Amino acid sequence: MTTMTLAPAPERPSDSTRPRPVPSPIPLRRIMSVELRKSFDTRSGFWLLASIGIAALVATGAVLLFAPSDELTYDTFAAAVGFPMVVILPMVAILSVTGEWSQRSGLTTFTLVPHRSRVILAKAIVAVGIGVVSILMAFAIGALGNLVGTAISGTETVWDVGWIEVGNIVLANVLGLLVGFMLGVLIRNSAGAIVAYFVYSFVLPTLTMLLANGQQWFHDLQPWVDFNFTQGALFNGTLNGEEWAQLGVTGAIWLVVPLAVGVWSVLRSEVK
Repeated sequence: MTTMTLAPAPERPSDSTRPRPVPSPIPLRRIMSVELRKSFDTRSGFWLLASIGIAALVATGAVLLFAPSDELTYDTFAAAVGFPMVVILPMVAILSVTGEWSQRSGLTTFTLVPHRSRVILAKAIVAVGIGVVSILMAFAIGALGNLVGTAISGTETVWDVGWIEVGNIVLANVLGLLVGFMLGVLIRNSAGAIVAYFVYSFVLPTLTMLLANGQQWFHDLQPWVDFNFTQGALFNGTLNGEEWAQLGVTGAIWLVVPLAVGVWSVLRSEVK
């Protein structure tokens, strides 16, 4: 009688030792598309963005109705439609950041995308993109108003804003938008960031102007420490080399350093 020996069955790897597939990271463009939808899919976000076009149309209409015929130039229309951008665009940037905390969606967002820096980067890119498109749309509405206004009044159409001036105005508005974005990242509270922006944009310039008029030492120092002052130079025309250097120094003090501190805080803080 022969004896048959059976080979032992191969051991199956347990769940703890079995290699698991590593999911690929979510592409940045997908995060950007989600952040873009977030800017439009609420009533407040939709009407805030719609108010950009509405304000541009109202400003253009006001120029057509109240400006003298000899002042119907493209510069007048561009200045009129550009003023609402200075206020509205930073609000868009602030709410794009603080919404994660005010609406308590940050825990979900940062769970789906653990690398918070990628979310902040996507928010910044989307905010700047919305800002640039909005500014160009405002320029287009101003150009249309210039054509209509001069046709109604029978005066010559004047295009007194060159491409360099347009680029400087776009840059100035984008910098203002980034200041709002920085305050949103740093404070992470909608009301607090909005109040801080209005203090920065309207209260602080008045105080620095009074100080510069009364103190010669600050008058000489102001271009190197006052970001609002150097931003304003972008609206006044072309900048020379020294003025670009002043813009870079003040931008580093008031924008880059606080934004770096805010991002560092977001990366390390607990999200609830």
